[in-house]
Amino acid sequence: MPTLLRIPWLRNLRLLGLATLCGVVTLGQAAHPTSSSTLPPPVHLTAEQDHQRMMHLLHIKSLRPGADPNHPDAPNAVNYDESKANPYPHLPDPLVLNDGQRVTTPAIWWHKRRPQIVQYFNEDVYGRAPRNTPRVNWEVTSTTRETNGPIPVISKHLIGHVDNSSYPLITVNIQLTLTTPANAPSPVPVIMEMSFDPAFLRMFLARMAARGVKLPPPTPGPTWQQQVLAKGWGYAIYIPTSVQADNGAGLTEGIIGLCNKGHPRKADDWGALRAWAWGASRALDYFETDKSVDAKHVGIAGHSRNGKAALVAMAYDPRFAIAYISSSGMGGAALYRRNFGERLENVAAINEYHWMAGNFLKYAGPLTANDLPVDSHELIALCAPRPVFIGGGATQGDGWADARGMFMAAVGAGPVYELLGKHGLGATQLPPIGTPLISGDIGFRQHHDGHTPGPNWPTFLKFASRYL
Repeated sequence: MPTLLRIPWLRNLRLLGLATLCGVVTLGQAAHPTSSSTLPPPVHLTAEQDHQRMMHLLHIKSLRPGADPNHPDAPNAVNYDESKANPYPHLPDPLVLNDGQRVTTPAIWWHKRRPQIVQYFNEDVYGRAPRNTPRVNWEVTSTTRETNGPIPVISKHLIGHVDNSSYPLITVNIQLTLTTPANAPSPVPVIMEMSFDPAFLRMFLARMAARGVKLPPPTPGPTWQQQVLAKGWGYAIYIPTSVQADNGAGLTEGIIGLCNKGHPRKADDWGALRAWAWGASRALDYFETDKSVDAKHVGIAGHSRNGKAALVAMAYDPRFAIAYISSSGMGGAALYRRNFGERLENVAAINEYHWMAGNFLKYAGPLTANDLPVDSHELIALCAPRPVFIGGGATQGDGWADARGMFMAAVGAGPVYELLGKHGLGATQLPPIGTPLISGDIGFRQHHDGHTPGPNWPTFLKFASRYL
């Protein structure tokens, strides 16, 4: 510790206290109000400082670099050669207990093996959510009648006010919009998309255009929302970054900072993906109170980093009925043991580490992906027996997300679905691009376009129609 205390911001952390005080509010109950004038302010660190702090906490001196997509001659240049993509071909068996015994019945899965897998993801991958988190009070801020395409709809704009009475210096308000057919005679299924903040999306698109990056054009035809409405269902838009910022500097604020009373994370505390998934579950809490929603048939969808979070939400909350996971890549449905497109080391780097538990950094430092006790096929398996559809684009345009690696993970989850009386993909070889695999309870399709969810929405909705 004396060496660390020579670093000014680490010395300040010690003065403020490093204890992580999560779980100060019981679900459904308000904490005793605390005067903000008596509380220390949140600790403010840059992402670089917090990343370095976590490395010190884990006794890691350096991390391996991630894949470099910009310099093809670099030693760590991104790999798109399938012959080099599987340095660790053997995956953990989801149906073998930690003591080596085989899982042979659904009861053993539910009572023994599944909790073991959840524990590994909690400790080493996505982090442990507080046992008790603050309650959320939902407010309908406006209700509008409009049309989307030819269909009359009712849209409710909502704010989920997270109880911050335990630490008033941090405010969290969840942004959610719910749209249902105006003429529905009964409660309707709802597909909720975990979506980018519109302001961020405009800034991102402008930045990409300034760099000369050509983004895929919008998918022609009806929007995904209009396709959902044509089924007689509703849709919802949830903004995950209203719960937790998408950067390491924000880890002492948002819901993570609120639970920690402004202190930095412990090594097994939850990261942003788990926090975003928590917000999705709070939206589902609201849907259970809204008479226009059939809350037993709420699906969750997400693309890219939001696809990662949607898969985490589906795995951890059994109330979600179905999921569309688009181009989620590393940290989502793609296998960590792969070397194709983005690598595990990229996710452990400064610009993405905040998605994960601090312990995840170990696997980009002294350990490797092969040392992970779990892999992404087991995250998909945690969704069983509920249906999951996994999609991605062509290598030219979406190679970073590794469609084949996501397919392989879907194959690896199949035995768990079959144990529980369901069906896996029904294929073990990646089909020709554009071929839908939707006869089982795990669905998959790789479309011809780039990093976009649009081309796979019709296939997902056909898949979902079997269940909703």
